[in-house]
Amino acid sequence: MENNSFVKQPSFYAVGLSYKKADAEMRGRFSLDEKAKTSLMLQAKADGLESLVVTSTCNRTEIYGFAQHPFQLIKLLCENSQGTVEDFQKVAFVYKNQEAVSHMFRVGTGLDSQILGDFEIISQLKSAFVQSKNHELANAFLERLVNAVIQASKKIKTETEISSGATSVSFAAVRYIFKNVPDINSKNILLFGTGKIGRNTCENLVKHTKHEQITLINRTKDKAEKIAKKLNVIVKEYAELQLELQKADVVVVATGAQNPTIDKTILNLKKPLLVLDLSIPKNVHENVTHIEGVSLVHMDQLAEMTDETLENRKKHIPAAEAIIEEIKDEFIAWTKQRKFAPTIHALKAKLNAIKEGELNVQRKKIANFDEEQAELISARIIQKITNHFANHLKEDETVVDESIEWIEKIFQLETLSK
Repeated sequence: MENNSFVKQPSFYAVGLSYKKADAEMRGRFSLDEKAKTSLMLQAKADGLESLVVTSTCNRTEIYGFAQHPFQLIKLLCENSQGTVEDFQKVAFVYKNQEAVSHMFRVGTGLDSQILGDFEIISQLKSAFVQSKNHELANAFLERLVNAVIQASKKIKTETEISSGATSVSFAAVRYIFKNVPDINSKNILLFGTGKIGRNTCENLVKHTKHEQITLINRTKDKAEKIAKKLNVIVKEYAELQLELQKADVVVVATGAQNPTIDKTILNLKKPLLVLDLSIPKNVHENVTHIEGVSLVHMDQLAEMTDETLENRKKHIPAAEAIIEEIKDEFIAWTKQRKFAPTIHALKAKLNAIKEGELNVQRKKIANFDEEQAELISARIIQKITNHFANHLKEDETVVDESIEWIEKIFQLETLSK
């Protein structure tokens, strides 16, 4: 008896959450450090998943990958973070196939960034793909897609002005300090943490203040010393954090810790203090605001600040979207061709087999059978027939999977994809 039960082909999904619906606290629950990412990918392999990429930044945590059902990816995310399925359902998104592809293009090109035109995400996407490759979780589709997104990002950066002007969370932090702290040149600034945002903030502060005002502390002192040497700022031991907090007028926190590193118990203040928490998860406990004179600002508040630079960037969105569409169309065409190529090859082989059978019959029937002419004519007919099918499968309105199934059924084909 013929077995008509087929295993459903996995679909491509993007699942995750971002600043758009999830606040900093919720993003913190789902954030993944390097250890959690590695654990997630090992679990994915154990679950038999073919290919995926994991990104976790201040503004978003996302998984792009192939699965029979998106819950396979959601389960991986929840089991390797502090988030729950209930949390996920409140704030997250699930995109499938072309919607998932479009989402990666928008994210990777800075159009979905919290600050429009911030291209920091593309380097994180590149690193995430390398990590997937190292775990043998990167198939040809995902590699081609990531490369297409990188190509679009480069083209948008060079051919539009969507990233023109100084606008980033670190720049917004410095601008906030200058706007809200009077007589900044006489104040002490403490930077705690040397991640990307912390380094960028430090660089921006150095440009606009006296170097001797700035003190840098990091859990790993040698990382802080490398930055301090380049920027000519003071470095203190992590053990001196509490003492330095008492001296500071402004504190910028940008660590990668999973729990708050600063709370009211370590603050013993006799003067006003501005604290900017640029970390995800949050690294400054809300209870610091119970102390008189302490102001706490989180990165989400800074990102809401709009200015002339951002308004100018918005004018370049249509040009950026046009570039995305062009490169995305090329990628979609490649995926279609990759999907139907085995069927077209099998169809051509089947027609050639029919041709050989018919030519054998005619050779026996016709005494002066013109072998060369018959071969030429039949080969041209086969090429025209296969071209017609290939062109049909390339058309935008064609449902490729249904058409392939129909062609294979009519011609009784067995392709390598089975």
